[in-house]
Amino acid sequence: MVGLLALDGFDVLSISFASPGIAAEWGIDRSALGLVLSMELIGMSGGSILFGRLADSFGRRSTILACLGVITFGMLGASTATGIVSLSAWRVGTGLGLGGMLAATNAATAEVANGRFRALCVVMMAAGYPLGNVIGGSVAAQLLAVYDWRAIFQFGAIVAVLFIPLVWFYAPESIEFLMHRRPAGALAKVNRTLTRMGKPAIDTLPDLELERGKAGLRALMKGQHMVPTLALTFVYFAHIMTFYFILKWIPKIVADMGFEPSAAAGVLVWASVGGLLGSASLGLLTIRVRVFWLTVVAMAVSSLMVVWFGQSQSDLASLSLTAAAAGFATNAGVVGLYAVVASAFPTALRASATGVVIGIGRGGSALAPALAGFLFAAGYGLGVVALLMALGSLAAALVLLLVVRHALAT
Repeated sequence: MVGLLALDGFDVLSISFASPGIAAEWGIDRSALGLVLSMELIGMSGGSILFGRLADSFGRRSTILACLGVITFGMLGASTATGIVSLSAWRVGTGLGLGGMLAATNAATAEVANGRFRALCVVMMAAGYPLGNVIGGSVAAQLLAVYDWRAIFQFGAIVAVLFIPLVWFYAPESIEFLMHRRPAGALAKVNRTLTRMGKPAIDTLPDLELERGKAGLRALMKGQHMVPTLALTFVYFAHIMTFYFILKWIPKIVADMGFEPSAAAGVLVWASVGGLLGSASLGLLTIRVRVFWLTVVAMAVSSLMVVWFGQSQSDLASLSLTAAAAGFATNAGVVGLYAVVASAFPTALRASATGVVIGIGRGGSALAPALAGFLFAAGYGLGVVALLMALGSLAAALVLLLVVRHALAT
C-alpha cells in the first residue's frame, strides 16, 4: 500500500514536473497552465467517489487492480498529447484511477491493522505519497536533463504496469471486507490470507452483525454519519487547496525566477522530503497522542508555513528550505486526516466515506492551481497569493476543532 501511494504521488505531480517544458514548448501562459494543472484533480474527484463505492461492493484488491489499468492508459496517453485539450483529457482520465487508488488503499490499510496501531499504519501508508514525490522528483530531474517532458509520463506508465503483478500476487483481499460482505468463496480466501499471516485457519466464518447496507453518498448522508461526512469533506476541501497550491506551483514559480526546470524539480523534491518527514513524525506521535489533535495542529502550522514560503526567497537554498517546511506541515495535515476518516466510519462505509470525503473535497485541489493561476495573471505577487491560499488550512483546522470533534464524540 505504501508503494501504491508512492505511485499515486508521482503520477499526480508528473504534470508539475512537466509543466515548465510544456509551457515553453506550447507557449501557454500561467492562467492556461493553471487549468491544465487542475485536470487530473477533477478526474480524481470522480474517481474517488466511483471507485470508493466499487471497493465497498466488490473488494479493495480488485478495485486497486482496475485503478492501475486506468492509470497506465492515462499516463501513456498524456505522453502523446499535442495540445492543451488532448493533454487535459488524458489527465482527467488518469485522475479517475488516481482518486480510486487512494480510497481503496486507505480502507485496505485500515483493515489490515489492529486497533492500537491503525492510525499509525494509515499515516505510514499515506506517507508513500510524498515518498513517491521524492523518488519521482529525483527521477524527473534526471529525465528532464536528457529528454523532454513526455518521458515523465512514460516513466509513470511503466511503473504502474510493474505494480499490477505485485498487487495480484502479494495483496490479498481484506479479511475485514470478506467477513462483512461475504462474497462467494469468502471462507477459502480468508483462510489463505490467515495462512500467509502465520495464523490458524478457521472452519466457519464467525457470526457477526453483517453490514450489508448500501454504501455511497446516500448512506453517508443519514443519521449519525451525516455531520462527520459534511464536516470532514469541508476540512479536506479547504486544506487540500493549500496543499496543492504548494505542490502544483513550485516548479513554475522557481522556473519563472530564472532557474532551470531541473532545478525547479529539485525544489519540489525538497517540499516532498519535508512532506515525508512530516508524515513520519505525525505517524510516530500517534502512538502517544490522538491523531485528531495532531491533525489540528498540523493544519494550523501549515497555514503559517505557506505564508512564510510566499515571502520573497531569492536563492535555491532558501526556496528549498521554505518549501520543505511547508511540505512538512501541509502533508502532515493530509495524512492525519486520512487516519481520522478511516476511524470515523464502519467497515461497510469506510471506502465509500473515504471516496466521498476525498472526491468532493478534491474540488479544493482542482480549484487551487487554477485560482492561483488567475491570481498571478491578475498581477498579484507571490506573497499575496500564498497568504490567500494559506487560509484554506486555517479554516480546516477551525472546523476540525469546532465541528468534527463534537460530531465524533457523540
